[in-house]
Amino acid sequence: MADDGLESALPVGPPAPPMELSTARADPVLPEGFGLTDLMLLGMAFIWGVNFTVVKYGTAVVAPLAFNGARMLLASVALWVVVALTRPARMARRDVVALLALGVLGNGVYQYLFVQGIALTRAGNAALMLAATPAFVALFGRMRGVERTGLRALGGIILSVVGIGVIVLSTAQGESDGTASVAGDLLVLGGCLSWALYTVLLKPYTHRVDGVQLSAMTMASGTVALLIVAAPALVAAPWASLPAAGWGAVIYSGLGALVIAYLFWYRGVRVLGPTRAAMYSNLQPVIAIFIAWLVLAEVPTILQGVGALLILGGLLLTRSSR
Repeated sequence: MADDGLESALPVGPPAPPMELSTARADPVLPEGFGLTDLMLLGMAFIWGVNFTVVKYGTAVVAPLAFNGARMLLASVALWVVVALTRPARMARRDVVALLALGVLGNGVYQYLFVQGIALTRAGNAALMLAATPAFVALFGRMRGVERTGLRALGGIILSVVGIGVIVLSTAQGESDGTASVAGDLLVLGGCLSWALYTVLLKPYTHRVDGVQLSAMTMASGTVALLIVAAPALVAAPWASLPAAGWGAVIYSGLGALVIAYLFWYRGVRVLGPTRAAMYSNLQPVIAIFIAWLVLAEVPTILQGVGALLILGGLLLTRSSR
């Protein structure tokens, strides 16, 4: 996989397996045994795994743009409250401008494509396709000359791309019984690519900007960009008649997936190191598929299973290349 400095620790609601990029350095001596930080990372994987089903439900009871705008606005406010409480060092003006611009790509464009896509496809499909994000991070890093990609990593990238193709083929052949569409799969794939590019472009700033501050800054600009598009849907949404479960989905996806789970991840990177912390993120697609099966009755298909094996195999190859 890409080296520890290249992969992002930012939450994406839900992200692909969190990519290993953070301003925090691991403690020189890792704690022995299973402790509180491990429990937090398990909680993180569970929150993000469940979030695929939550977003799928939320976009069924309210327009996807309205749901996305509400949860991102909630997350942005919460993150800035955390920044105010932690009082990180003042940022350089050039970094502020750059992060605001990158936030439009990493949170505005990505979140739009992700939520619009998951509204049109299976939660399991979305989880598996986003699991391939690290392979695209390695590919973009190689293209920009900031990542050395060996034959094993290239093999992992190819496996992941083939796995995505198999999942799209599964959808095209109607294996999902009408619960997914090729358009939905392609929107999620577009989100995957936009997040991967964002991750590579973000790398230089993670070495000098506090992680929570960086997340709040990029979330804010992404939220503003999304609200420009989502404003009509937000105004037209039937918030007064929204069921309690609908409000719960907005709160869970906004505060749980985009704030709490991220803070758990950030602690994991600081205490255990990005590589060890990232191992917990590999549980996300498994949790997502199981919850979607249990709650949404999304029975895994044969081709979906083949695609999952290819993507996860590609992920392991890419990770083990370092």
